[in-house]
Amino acid sequence: MIRARALALALLLMPALALPAAAHKVIAAVYLGANTIEGEIGFSDGDMAAGVPVTVTDPAGRVLGETVTDAEGLFSFTPIDPVTHVFRADLGAGHVAQVTLPAEEVARLLGKAAVTVPAAAAPQGDAAAPAADTAAIAALLRDELRPLRQDIAAYKEKNDLQTILGGIGYIFGLFGIGFYIAARRRMAKG
Repeated sequence: MIRARALALALLLMPALALPAAAHKVIAAVYLGANTIEGEIGFSDGDMAAGVPVTVTDPAGRVLGETVTDAEGLFSFTPIDPVTHVFRADLGAGHVAQVTLPAEEVARLLGKAAVTVPAAAAPQGDAAAPAADTAAIAALLRDELRPLRQDIAAYKEKNDLQTILGGIGYIFGLFGIGFYIAARRRMAKG
């Protein structure tokens, strides 16, 4: 009887002794800006990586440059060569953000590989938006979509933790049912 009480007490105290780790994932994204490559680095819980150095390399590991994230976890980098750019940031505690921008996208930004539009498909007259308006619209969309991406990632992380805690609850419930049945059998015998 004393062993059963000690085991039950140990099972009740186990969650207090082994605190769960606050797991979160690294979120990193890069996209083309007006004349630069822009990006963001943060965590799925909504915290952004502020003041983190970002190293830019090519696939072979040759360093192309460095930049630093601002207070909102944003950074920008002006490319020179139309090669694949690999952005890497060490956030500490084993968290490393790495994201790649293909060479085709960088070449398009630099104007090295211009996309030709057939004359019939080209907009005519007032339908053509000036380049400044297009850049302003792109910047506005990036700024508006950034919080949505962070919210979606935080929501996914919350549901993952909720699922884990639910599974632990089921396990404790099964142990409880087992202890209940064992206690009923002992009471019936004794």
